[in-house]
Amino acid sequence: MPRLATIGVYGFDADSYLERLRQADVGLLLDLRQRRGVRGPDYVWANSRRLQAALAEAGIAYQHRRELAPTTELRQLQYAEDARQGVGKRSRRELAADYIRRYTAEILDPVDLAPIAAALPSRGTTALFCVERDPEACHRSLVARRLAESHDITVEHLRPL
Repeated sequence: MPRLATIGVYGFDADSYLERLRQADVGLLLDLRQRRGVRGPDYVWANSRRLQAALAEAGIAYQHRRELAPTTELRQLQYAEDARQGVGKRSRRELAADYIRRYTAEILDPVDLAPIAAALPSRGTTALFCVERDPEACHRSLVARRLAESHDITVEHLRPL
């Protein structure tokens, strides 16, 4: 049975990130970001080219799944709610209800996840990747939940140790 994990960037450095992937036996990383960069000097290792090179060296396959990335408009909707609540992207604990509703209707519902589920390796773990530390604060948790419910896949959320 395929195994699925989710993982963010915040709270990791490059070495601890790769170690966490190894500990979870991740063999495939699905990048769910629209723009595959991370601001700030602490996270340059997570920018697409550097991340892909590190993953390749670690023997972990990489795929960008842009069709599951939130649009700029949706991200701005979440940022407005973050500002209203006085939280930053890196300290957000949950997604706004309107963001969840719109992401589900505009992005998740139209995507056929069956081919993604069918292509998950039967050995090892596949990780859904975005930037937020906590899966509850990121759209990757919505994708993971849909895959778990629709395709009987077990999900583990990887966090910094």
